[in-house]
Amino acid sequence: MATWPSSSDPSNQEAVAIRKRNKSDQIKFLIPLIYAPVLPLIRLTLRKNPVVRDRLFTAVLVGAFAHGSYLVTDLYDIESK
Repeated sequence: MATWPSSSDPSNQEAVAIRKRNKSDQIKFLIPLIYAPVLPLIRLTLRKNPVVRDRLFTAVLVGAFAHGSYLVTDLYDIESK
């Protein structure tokens, strides 16, 4: 029968602290769930004003790509350490 590490075990406490910190940091990965419906809504709602529609669509798309590249470079930075 295997024994579980006690709650006073330092390695166990460190793992719990990392898990708690990572849960709060994971919200940045949910941002694409906002971009996904916003982009088609921009195209549909601003159908009668094509100049504003195209500029806003482009700005949101650039923001989405900037956010994605930030996440990727942040992940590579963590892996390199």
